[in-house]
Amino acid sequence: MSDLLVRPHAPDEAGRLLEVTPQSAGWTYIGFAVHRLAAGATLSGGGDGREHCLVLLTGRATVTAGDHRFAAIGGRSSVFEGAGHSVYVPGGTGWTIVAETPLELAVCSAPGGGDLPPRLIAPEDVGQETRGQGTNTRYVRNILPDDAPAHSLLVVEVVTPGGNWSSYPPHKHDRDAPPQETLLEETYYHRLDPPQGYAVQRVYTDDLDLDETITVRDGDCVLVPRGYHPVGAAHGYELFYLNVMAGPRRKWIFANDPAHAWIVEAQK
Repeated sequence: MSDLLVRPHAPDEAGRLLEVTPQSAGWTYIGFAVHRLAAGATLSGGGDGREHCLVLLTGRATVTAGDHRFAAIGGRSSVFEGAGHSVYVPGGTGWTIVAETPLELAVCSAPGGGDLPPRLIAPEDVGQETRGQGTNTRYVRNILPDDAPAHSLLVVEVVTPGGNWSSYPPHKHDRDAPPQETLLEETYYHRLDPPQGYAVQRVYTDDLDLDETITVRDGDCVLVPRGYHPVGAAHGYELFYLNVMAGPRRKWIFANDPAHAWIVEAQK
């Protein structure tokens, strides 16, 4: 199995299905975990030098972050329904989440200070856009974009119809060289509808020192430490992915693969 692929396992005592840490990924910034909690279960975290974005994938919960309480938020029965609720928690602030119903929760983290307040990111606060044309069309939900307050984290959801491509033309963001490009680590957490489907993600560099094509199943996470990283959804299977990005500059500036940059011009 590829070192870039993290597959889910049976829930542990904390309901954790998968986890990525800077240590396990061999990088500097991103932490990511997915938990499945029963109604009434509690999960706590934070209070360190990392900021968090708690993304309610499905279900409803009450979140307490420092002195802030966000009661009975969420409610999606599927990540394919539309934008959901998230909570931003700054570094140094502890958080606790109590599941009001069965809950699927994504915990995104990166280094961050404590000078921002916790805040609710409601569906109406999520910027939504359509990118691409034809079989390159996908639907984007910007939960924590680079123009929203945070220190390191960038968080976005994308839904790609079956048979379409996403993160395409292939692009990368692995050089700290603004304004041409910024260095951002990235995780892709994938879900499929129906869940027995699959998708394909390629991660590769210009010199092909890194060149992996990964079969993605429902619940898988793909690490993108560097290189281009396009995704294709199999016909008949809608693909959702949750992206987390972080790096030394909180700005998403990407560079397209020169071999495929003509596609952008053709779509204008």
